[in-house]
Amino acid sequence: MMSGTAVPKTDHDAHDDHGARVDHATAVRHAIGDIRDPALEQRLRAAIDGKTKPLGALGRIEGLAMRIGAVLGSAAPVLTQPQMLVCAADHGLAARGVSAFPSEVTRQMVENFLGGGAAVSVLARQHALTLTVVDCGVRGDIAPRSGLVSRKVAHGTADASAGPAMSAAQRDAAIANGREVVRALPGNALLLGEMGIGNTSAASLLLARLAGIDIEDCTGAGTGLDAAGRARKARVLGEVLARHADAGTALEALAAFGGFEIATLVGAVLQAAEERRLIVLDGFIASAAVLVAQEVAPHVVQRCVAAHVSAEPGHALLLARLGLEPLLALDLRLGEGSGAALAWPLLESACRILREMASFEAAGVSRRDDAGADAGPGAGVDA
Repeated sequence: MMSGTAVPKTDHDAHDDHGARVDHATAVRHAIGDIRDPALEQRLRAAIDGKTKPLGALGRIEGLAMRIGAVLGSAAPVLTQPQMLVCAADHGLAARGVSAFPSEVTRQMVENFLGGGAAVSVLARQHALTLTVVDCGVRGDIAPRSGLVSRKVAHGTADASAGPAMSAAQRDAAIANGREVVRALPGNALLLGEMGIGNTSAASLLLARLAGIDIEDCTGAGTGLDAAGRARKARVLGEVLARHADAGTALEALAAFGGFEIATLVGAVLQAAEERRLIVLDGFIASAAVLVAQEVAPHVVQRCVAAHVSAEPGHALLLARLGLEPLLALDLRLGEGSGAALAWPLLESACRILREMASFEAAGVSRRDDAGADAGPGAGVDA
C-alpha cells in the first residue's frame, strides 16, 4: 500500500511549462557533474607535500584528504554536522529462506537503533554522528519518535522469485523519498547504513545483473547462513535472475530485485551528490545503492568514500566495479552503517592534517633533496 508520498514524474511523462518533453535522467546527470578541478588538485597536492613529513609518508590518508578536499571544493576542508542515515525495509524474498533470521528482526532492530542499543547507535554517539532511521518499508508498524522518519512505501517488497519486488511507481516513490530525506538534513557529510532481512540477496542480484558477474561469486552468508544455506540461497537467486532476464537497466533491475531501503538510498545518494556532500559508504548493500545511482549519474562516485570492505564476497567485487578502495578491512558483516562510523575518525584526521599540520616553512623544518643532502631548510626529516 502506498504512503502519502507523491510519485515523481518519469522520463516518459515529464514535461516543462511549455509542454516540451523533459529528459529527467539527463537533468540528473547534468546536476551531478564532473567535480575534477586541476587547479584545486594542484593546491591540495602542494599543501600535502609541503607538510612536515617525507613525501607520501601518510600513505592513503593523503589520497583521502585530497578526495575530501575535491568533494567539498576546498584546500582546507571542514566536515560539518555529519549525518548517519539508516534506511530499513523488508523483502518478500526472505520467505524463500535466503536469510538465517526471520523478517520480524528488521522491525526489532529498528527499535534497537532508536533505543540506542545497536552497534551503529553506540558508534554514532561516540563520534557525534546524528542518527536518522528511515522506515522505507518495514513489515510492522513503528511508533513515531525522535530519530525516526516514516517513508513507508509498502509493508515490505513482493517476493522477487514470483514477480517484480516492486512496481516502477513504488521504486520511483522510494527514490523520491530518499531525496526528500536528505534535503531536510544539515551538514556536508552523509554516512549510509541500512537494515533489512534479505537485503544481501537484493544486493547480490543487483551486482550480478549490472556487473555481469556469476551469482555464485556474488552470494555470501549474509546474516550467518551455513554452507548448505548459502548454496540454497545461490540457487534461489539464480532462479530470480532467470525470471527477470529482461530487467537490463539499473532502474529496471532495482524494481525487479528490490528493495525499498536500497531505492531510498539511491535517492539519498543522488541528492547528496547533487548538493556536493561527502558520501561515506558502509557495506555491501549501501554500495549496491551507489552501483545503481552511478548508472543514472556516473559522477556520483567522485563524491564517495568506501569505509571498508566487508566479509560478503560480493562487496570487494562491487567496490572494484565502482573503482573505490576501502579504508578498512575488518571482516565486518553487520551493516547498519557500523563500518562507516568506524572509519569516520580517519576522515576527520585527513581534514585536520590539511588544515592544522605545519608546513616545512612555517615550522622552520628543513627538507631533504633527492640525494638526501641538506636542501636548505631541512635535512632533519627522514622516514
